Amino acid sequence: MPKHIIVCGAGGFIGSHLVKQLRAEGHWVVGVDLKHPEFSPTEANAFYTYDLRNPKRCDELLAKQHWMTGPYDEVYQLAADMGGAGFVFTGDNDADIMHNSGIINLNIAKGCVTHKIPKVFYSSSACIYPERNQQDPDNPNCAEDSAYPADPDSDYGWEKIFSERMYAAFHRNYGLDIRIARLHNIFGPEGTWKGGREKAPAALNRKVLEAPDGGSIDVWGDGLQTRSFLYIDECLEGIKRLMASDHIEPINLGSDEMISINNLAKMAIELSGKQLSINNISGPEGVRGRNSDNVLINKTLGWKPSGALYDGMKITQEWIKGQLQK
Repeated sequence: MPKHIIVCGAGGFIGSHLVKQLRAEGHWVVGVDLKHPEFSPTEANAFYTYDLRNPKRCDELLAKQHWMTGPYDEVYQLAADMGGAGFVFTGDNDADIMHNSGIINLNIAKGCVTHKIPKVFYSSSACIYPERNQQDPDNPNCAEDSAYPADPDSDYGWEKIFSERMYAAFHRNYGLDIRIARLHNIFGPEGTWKGGREKAPAALNRKVLEAPDGGSIDVWGDGLQTRSFLYIDECLEGIKRLMASDHIEPINLGSDEMISINNLAKMAIELSGKQLSINNISGPEGVRGRNSDNVLINKTLGWKPSGALYDGMKITQEWIKGQLQK
């Protein structure tokens, strides 16, 4: 049955893809963000360029009941001040990250209770996991129950864990029906690929495509730090399954195909067909190892991401190549 849905952060990478999926399923979707999607027109039925840090704007959004729709059934809260390592781990943006994202979540949670919106999805992050459990690049511990005692490696992670607890408190005190996914490095076409906020798959693919054959690319750190990366289509499938479930505790949503950053760079080079070398240079790199622990999602939803990183990198590189040719 079609639902009436708000997607906050609908101008961003994941949010714009989520709008497309929800519309394809026949739902009435309202998108909201500070900006429209950068790479393709929004497919939302209505789109508002609202600043959700403003409680009056947030209240106005959640109170809207279009004559074609009636009350909203769900809110997907993906709006945040975020980026890749070059944005999150330098320390230069910590105040904005915590202030902007924190206020948005406070406004959304309170507004959903005020306007009796039944269900809210909150996009948390793997960055909430303790730094102490991610020092060994070959054996990181990112099981959901390892989150406490809390000790994220960035203020971005601290804001995310605060907001998780805040939504949980609204569930306990006001009955707000919540779903929380700890996202692990989502990537794919129409994601940020330049400018400082891009994540590793986009950054490395761009560097490879821009480098002359026989040249080299720079990789931050020694390149032995490990991560896993989840292709956007599987992220959307996981969100859909989580929302259809009755699981209210935070859950990992990511790939468990861990790879070193040097090997990710080598994958991008192989896909390009070029002969390039890697220069490991000083730069922000975050924890030494991070990988999605998918035991709980497999047990709870009977599903876990299984797509190959190589396939997603190939699609992403082709898309970035098209952007460079414009």
